Amino acid sequence: QVQLVESGGGSVQTGGSLRLSCVASGLTWSTYCMGWFRQAPGKEREGVAHIDSHQRTTYADSVKGRFTISLDNVKKTIYLQMNSLAPEVTAMYYCAAKPGAGLCNADFPSLFRPWGQGTQVTVSS
Repeated sequence: QVQLVESGGGSVQTGGSLRLSCVASGLTWSTYCMGWFRQAPGKEREGVAHIDSHQRTTYADSVKGRFTISLDNVKKTIYLQMNSLAPEVTAMYYCAAKPGAGLCNADFPSLFRPWGQGTQVTVSS
């Protein structure tokens, strides 16, 4: 059974940086996709960035150039480096995973299981 644990959230000022981590325990899939979704109060959940076990990545247009997702295949850990943060990225960030490297993007969130408990990111102006 795969379990995901996120860490690295926190409160920063505009222009700051944060690095989120998500460790997947019990992951034995030969190929897989992991990614980050976020949900702000009163808003729908949206995809942020995804990476598959072949290291192929996808990003939401709103974070391209500022966020970088990476995967350590040995540690079964993904990271989200977030730079030049602005208040509009304030949200709860969730890590999610699914078997198989196909459809590794935000278009099919229902395919992702399990999900982590979330880590809060707050950016103040």
